[in-house]
Amino acid sequence: MLVRAVVRGVGHYLPERIVENSEFEKSLDTSDEWIRSRSGIERRHFAAPGETTSDLAANAARAALHDAGMEPGDIDAIVLATSTPDLTFPSAATMVQDKLGMTNGFAFDVQAVCAGFVFALANANALVLSGQAKRVLVIGAETFSRILDMNDRATCVLFGDGAGALVLEAQDGSGSSDDRGILATDLNSDGRYRDLLYVDGGVSTTGSSGVLKMQGKEVFRHAVEKLATTAHTALDKAGLTGDDVDWIVPHQANLRIIKGTANRMRVPMDRVILTVQDHGNTSAASIPLALSTGAHDGRIKPGQLVVTEAIGGGLAWGAVALRW
Repeated sequence: MLVRAVVRGVGHYLPERIVENSEFEKSLDTSDEWIRSRSGIERRHFAAPGETTSDLAANAARAALHDAGMEPGDIDAIVLATSTPDLTFPSAATMVQDKLGMTNGFAFDVQAVCAGFVFALANANALVLSGQAKRVLVIGAETFSRILDMNDRATCVLFGDGAGALVLEAQDGSGSSDDRGILATDLNSDGRYRDLLYVDGGVSTTGSSGVLKMQGKEVFRHAVEKLATTAHTALDKAGLTGDDVDWIVPHQANLRIIKGTANRMRVPMDRVILTVQDHGNTSAASIPLALSTGAHDGRIKPGQLVVTEAIGGGLAWGAVALRW
């Protein structure tokens, strides 16, 4: 017998305010057609004034707990992926812990930008496999609208705010690829490419939060190859191939990247969960948002093989193969 980290519940939360592409036409030299043709994005959500990352995360966590039929006290740990925490410290995860009324267990943040949720899943899986925790709440939450340069049309139109969450629970498996739960993970980073996607501020440099900077063409060039490779590596570790995949649930950054990665993996687009058109790039929140959307609309079903993959600043990238 082998312990597996099995998905018991999933949920998400989006801020009330919806920002259509046309809204940017009022202040920028851009258009709905320009944004759609380059990214596939049609709209995104922006957090309200005073609405924080931990607020979004707590709402998504409540939805996931409800889906799992669990209470906060049933959870042993919270792993929160974010690059936009409420404060420099303490972690946003501890703030979520408090908002849920959870006084047991432990909570911490993971920072791997857009790859954050993949890194958080891998860490949560390790906690389960090691016996450190039996049930882990894994959250991706961002308020990227707070670190955008609203005069930079190349970046500000791409990102949005939101949160998604999964509840993982330790369950016995056979050790085969037929088991439910996380079957394999693959994590990578290469700091030589840090200048391709970064925020130009921080505690020990400028003392300010800064704004997002991106070399879009270079990020695109790295993304397709690295995403397809990491997804295949995760599948290889699980003893599976692209033919076994029921759903790819990718980081929702850019429709062209998603299509290119699916093509490299030889998986048709009708087996890819897409939310980029409605959410934009929500960084660490994008994969759990897409998982929640796909599960709740009935596409992702128990027993199906799901592959998630993401790349973000660092560069950091990785993939998770799991059976729903």
